[in-house]
Amino acid sequence: MNQNFSEQEQIRRQALEELIALNIDPYPSDTYEINANTEEIHKHFPQDNTLYQDISIAGRLMNKRIMGSASFAELQDSKGRIQLYFNRDEICPGEDKLMYNTVFKKLLDIGDIIGAKGFVFTTRMGETTIHVKEFTILCKSLRPLPIVKKKDGKTYDAFTDPEQRYRQRYVDLIVNPHTREIFKKRAAVIRNIRNFLEELGCLEVETPVLQPIYGGAAAKPFKTYHNKLDTTLYLRIANELYLKRLIVGGYDGVFEFGKDFRNEGMSRFHNPEFTQMEMYVAYKDYYWMMDIFEEMIEKVVIELNDSTIIKTGDNTIDFKRPWKRFTMYEVIKHFTGEDISEMNESELIKLAKKLGVETDRYMGKGKIIDEIFSDKCEPHLVQPTIIMDYPIEMSPLAKKHRSKTGLVERFEVICSGKEICNAFSELNDPVDQRKRFEEQLELGRRGDPEAMVIDEDFIKAIEFGMPPTTGLGLGIDRFAMIITDSKSIQDVIFFPQMRPDK
Repeated sequence: MNQNFSEQEQIRRQALEELIALNIDPYPSDTYEINANTEEIHKHFPQDNTLYQDISIAGRLMNKRIMGSASFAELQDSKGRIQLYFNRDEICPGEDKLMYNTVFKKLLDIGDIIGAKGFVFTTRMGETTIHVKEFTILCKSLRPLPIVKKKDGKTYDAFTDPEQRYRQRYVDLIVNPHTREIFKKRAAVIRNIRNFLEELGCLEVETPVLQPIYGGAAAKPFKTYHNKLDTTLYLRIANELYLKRLIVGGYDGVFEFGKDFRNEGMSRFHNPEFTQMEMYVAYKDYYWMMDIFEEMIEKVVIELNDSTIIKTGDNTIDFKRPWKRFTMYEVIKHFTGEDISEMNESELIKLAKKLGVETDRYMGKGKIIDEIFSDKCEPHLVQPTIIMDYPIEMSPLAKKHRSKTGLVERFEVICSGKEICNAFSELNDPVDQRKRFEEQLELGRRGDPEAMVIDEDFIKAIEFGMPPTTGLGLGIDRFAMIITDSKSIQDVIFFPQMRPDK
């Protein structure tokens, strides 16, 4: 035996060898036909005990209780768990008791995947159970699962360390049913948003992940190299500029669920790889988008929750429309007592220092305002709140406000203390767009690692003419955190980025 294996692993590998010696294939190739699952049995059998009298089911063995010639076990499939009853004389009629005495009792381990055929009945204790007439090994498990314990009707297990759960999500999904439910709900979020946008008349599209010029957000990119093309490429930080090209091309509304990548720090709200839904609609403005976003999110929450109210952490959040709306200047004044509407960059630096907000030398006016807002306002915005009318320095891709000098037509929705969406009346003036990009270049020269670069092809595209357009980006991961009452973004991403396991 390989001495690197634990004692439990060695026992399982020995069982594997014994199965092979008995001419039992521990990894058979044939299709195993299934005609029932645990969820439907639990749902329908108690009402009609004539059902499920000839079933075939498959799943993972989660416990085993040997009781001489009769034994009980628990099988888990993708829908839930159900008790199994094994009787030696029925599984092995006649003298040959191999499948029960040797295979079931000695060579089957917790975690093995089996198929079982038989009929459903109710035990004297009132538990819905499958009376197994025949079973088949479908996959031998060579590693033991964490020990699962039950107490006072609750399930506890030895696999609760977050880092190990994220590194070995496959084990987390096996032993923690609530984890599977989180990702089912996340999938339902995406499905319902997609349905809403398609009913709105928008077209779902796909745009490049590898881009020669990154853009659409203020973020540091991941960089790679294409050997055949002999060129540097970047993983996209946003979908925006390509989706706007499609509006130029004549579509009235487009949307995309896409993976974006930002080479930034990690926290419980940030993962370098994340999912975003971006949508762009022609001939509309940001006021229209505010109303549509409120309607969409309210419908999604009701569809998933049968109510507009969600409990997340210690907070109860109500997504019922309409949501409160404040301008950026109003909300900063509300939480800090300071009116920043007429402040220049040096005055903002002094204010940030007074408020205890950290700034860097490369930060321009927009970044300083953003830091003050993020530090002093965002954490207090628990209910879904629209913050609108941002300073122009904060928004290089947004259209100038139609009536307020120095501002742009932009809004964000803050909920549970974090931004979940960002939206604009999109800038479609190519002359103004070039000027904004050049201002970003100056910030880059000052040392801002997240400053945007000039995308000449995008400018060329809007020089052909982009109709008045509104656009929005929704952070699917952060929204899923709220919907599923998850404390960390890693809880709603199947395989989050982790530091190397040393």
